[in-house]
Amino acid sequence: MAAEKEDKKQFLQVSRLNSIKTRIIVFALLATIIPSVSMGWLVVLENLDKIVGQGGAHRENVVALRRLKDYLRSVREKIVDYQELMLLDLEGKIVATSSKQATTVNLPDKWLPRAQANKHTIGQSHWDETSQAGVVVVTQPIRTANERLLGVLAAKINFRTINKTLKNYAQGEIGELYLITEEGTLLVSSRPISAKFLETKLVGSTTRKLFFGEGDPQRYYSYHGEPVVGALKRMSELDWGVVAEKERAQAYAQIVRLRNVTLVLVVGLLLFIGLGAYLLGLTLVRPIDRLTGGASKVAAGDLEVDLPVLSRSEVGYLTEVFNDMVARLRQGREELAAINKTLRKKNKELHELSITDSLTGLYNRKHLMETLDNEVARSKRHKHDFAVLVIDIDDFKEYNDSYGHLAGDEVLSRLASVFKKSVRSCDYVARYGGEEFILLLPEIGPQEGVKAAERIRKKVAKEKFAGDGGPIEVTVSVGVASYPKDGDDPQAIIRLADAALYQAKESGRNQVVLAGKTPKKKRQKAKPKGKTVTGGR
Repeated sequence: MAAEKEDKKQFLQVSRLNSIKTRIIVFALLATIIPSVSMGWLVVLENLDKIVGQGGAHRENVVALRRLKDYLRSVREKIVDYQELMLLDLEGKIVATSSKQATTVNLPDKWLPRAQANKHTIGQSHWDETSQAGVVVVTQPIRTANERLLGVLAAKINFRTINKTLKNYAQGEIGELYLITEEGTLLVSSRPISAKFLETKLVGSTTRKLFFGEGDPQRYYSYHGEPVVGALKRMSELDWGVVAEKERAQAYAQIVRLRNVTLVLVVGLLLFIGLGAYLLGLTLVRPIDRLTGGASKVAAGDLEVDLPVLSRSEVGYLTEVFNDMVARLRQGREELAAINKTLRKKNKELHELSITDSLTGLYNRKHLMETLDNEVARSKRHKHDFAVLVIDIDDFKEYNDSYGHLAGDEVLSRLASVFKKSVRSCDYVARYGGEEFILLLPEIGPQEGVKAAERIRKKVAKEKFAGDGGPIEVTVSVGVASYPKDGDDPQAIIRLADAALYQAKESGRNQVVLAGKTPKKKRQKAKPKGKTVTGGR
């Protein structure tokens, strides 16, 4: 509905039906048809009264009749809009005419009652055979000074004159101007009409729409069958209407131009906004996106982020603050990493101190028991053997008392090194306490354990230590037990190995005894070149 009103408004502006031009057209038609009929009233009144008022004997009054005819002809010559001017009596007979030859007239219906009521009358449009044109007859009553009705002045108006007027006003923006009746009959047009007079009509619905919506542009199909936009202005004195119409494409041309201009402006505006948004993205959104991406990396733990500062705006300042914050975080993380490294090193040292013997560097008793537990579990799972060697330094207390604790510590340290060098990389060596050591030999049975113990005992015997009278020989006694032969838990195995060690000591020291075996006969020690250390376990 709004679009239709807008179309009407646009056409109204294009056709200018409400302009002064349309008003002039209607005024010209009315001025042509009605007012000028009474122009010669004074001249006509005197002569017509002489003819009509004197009865039949004076009807042929030559002088009066000649005056009337001359006057009508002079008026006809001056006002070309009239095809013929006639004076009629009250019976409708022609008294005088501007025509040189006899003529007939089709008077309007009810012309006499209207004349008696002192009103003009406009007849129906019809085809005049004499002039071969469409005409309309207009009558005007003629009265004396004392209001006595003498007759009527009739004017026969030719539509050719109206056609010229319409042609003059149809030039320019209006496509076609024409007169129609309320029945839709086309009277005259600014364009040539191919059909006969009064045969061309508009569709009834179109006519009703034009008259009902007077002054409002309407869309319809013209009598040519073309799509047009038109509007009607009713003539108040007649049941006619002046229609101005234009082809729909031409009528909407201005609207189309306006639409195209609007589209160009909108597209230009969108491009401008898009360019502005792009520039805004370059100056504001993109730096914020970089900040967001940088923050995401920092949140993920990447502190190597260093965003470029591309401007000195608020965003640039924010970028600088962000980079400074990341740098501080990076520095803090580096310092924290150094502290953690130091802590790990200290923890490792503390752990080493907690599981190793500070003098010999071997594992201590606590770590030994944990390792034995793990080895028992592993051997059970894989059904493997392992051997445990308990080693004790012979007569160590006497040596320690004779040469001092420093010399004793040196013996312990050197023998620990001998033990580590005498076993495989997978074997385990620990200081059990005092001068006792325990060796764990995985995947070795009791006999292989005895062989390893003999090898170690011989290596120790070759070591020489300083004494008062020269090099001193230090020997060891070894007890051997194995899993699972001698037990299935660490305490049982150590207990049997320690019992075997005791038997080795009782049997003369410097020997290896397997748990559950009778030790060899007590042997005599070989006398070293220096002082011999004896006594103690």
